[in-house]
Amino acid sequence: MAKISTQSRTDLFIHIGIIVSLLLVLFLGFFFVYLPFTTNHGEAVTIPDLKKKNVADLEEFLESRDLRYEVDCTFVANVPPLTIISQYPLPGAKVKEGRKIYVTVSSRTAPLIKMPKLTDMTHRSAQMLLKSVGLEEGNISYVPDMAQNAVLRQMYNGKEILPGQAIPKGSKIDLELGEGLGTAQFEAPSVLGLPLDEAKIALIGAGLKVGQQMEIPAEEGQAAGTVVRQNPDAGNNVRIGDVIDLWITPQAVESTGNENILPEQ
Repeated sequence: MAKISTQSRTDLFIHIGIIVSLLLVLFLGFFFVYLPFTTNHGEAVTIPDLKKKNVADLEEFLESRDLRYEVDCTFVANVPPLTIISQYPLPGAKVKEGRKIYVTVSSRTAPLIKMPKLTDMTHRSAQMLLKSVGLEEGNISYVPDMAQNAVLRQMYNGKEILPGQAIPKGSKIDLELGEGLGTAQFEAPSVLGLPLDEAKIALIGAGLKVGQQMEIPAEEGQAAGTVVRQNPDAGNNVRIGDVIDLWITPQAVESTGNENILPEQ
């Protein structure tokens, strides 16, 4: 075996320098050449934007980029079924080859939820409740009612839907709201010939108020205790909450039952 001459201090330093240089080359080569090649291979793969793509095309799309994927489903209204709606990592991120990409797609069928109670709520409150449970507001219609902008009826597919009924998430709910005072006009109903109690029920049911009730003598053919005149007259335009005055014939005098009893002799 050949021996390295170290007869002088200079030779010793030269040999030490050669050994250190070799070790440095091996160290740098290991960390900057070997490791990147073996462990960081494929790190430059850039994550594409997968949103709005159909999951059926996802496998081929990612395999061509040496990426894997895992799918989770959720329902989103107004999004076509099996459409990717989110992903992780985000588009533009750089990952190693073989990295798993997590995607969320819209499901085919909507889950069923319970219809909430919207009636008697304000329009704004009903909108917020619909959004919180995953439903959408549909068509809005107004009907004469004193409760302005209050929900009077809730409807689905043209039919009234009761609270607690099952309904697909994302469905549109039509709302019928009160129009309030001083807006819609309609013809005053006729209560002529009705007993006073029935006339009151008819007027209140139409959203009107009963005003003064004045008694006038009955004319021929008029029944006792019935409405013979009203103001405004039937057919005139009125609004919700308007007052209708009534004229009524006197009530019939009830018999005491003693008229046929003869006085004692």
